[in-house]
Amino acid sequence: MLPERNEIAQLVVCEDDKATLELLSDHLLADRYGVMAAPTAADALRLCQYGTPDLLLLDLSLPDASGLDVLRELREPDRAVSRFDPRLGVIIFSGRGTERDRVRGLEQGADDYIVKPYHYAELLARIGAVLRRRHKPGPSLILAGGISIDREQRTVSVGDRAVQLSNKEFSLLATLAGEPTRVFTKEELLRDVWGYRSLGHTRTLEAHASRLRRKLDPEGGRFVVNCWGVGYRLVGP
Repeated sequence: MLPERNEIAQLVVCEDDKATLELLSDHLLADRYGVMAAPTAADALRLCQYGTPDLLLLDLSLPDASGLDVLRELREPDRAVSRFDPRLGVIIFSGRGTERDRVRGLEQGADDYIVKPYHYAELLARIGAVLRRRHKPGPSLILAGGISIDREQRTVSVGDRAVQLSNKEFSLLATLAGEPTRVFTKEELLRDVWGYRSLGHTRTLEAHASRLRRKLDPEGGRFVVNCWGVGYRLVGP
């Protein structure tokens, strides 16, 4: 009798080059990942909806649509009608390697971005890191400083007022609310929310924090405290 195969996680691999798709799928299968091959954007969306994967490896250059369009569909903020699991991890792997390309992909909701050509061992390590972050246990309901955050429904309210947030704004808020009086450094937030490996010159954290502050408290801005030179915390001590 053959030994039972215990798979680590289910992956959708969206890559239009047939040889690359087959080779990568073979490697992942050998490393005990379940693989669902998706040579087109339509295949990727179908498998993400009905195949219940844990993570999507997404190329940006696809024959029927842009990979960014796939990502926008997956990260649709209206969770009441969303067809996709909000916990689905997404790693972009693309030949487009400029800073603007990486920032654009991460801002649209990717958990990580790896540039082709890449070392398979690095890709494997990043898959493991995203899966650990995405499935890290935590309370589904967080109450902090008058803010109510429901992780499962991805809803936020301040008192009786519902607050509509983008995917990254929600992730930033949920991270800060985990320890609402602690100051999170910019490096921590860029790593945990955007998947950046270094601070670089991006202003995306500042822009998202500013929008989040206005949405949570349009009048006074008492939430999302900027601790100059260090980072951010959600509420005062």
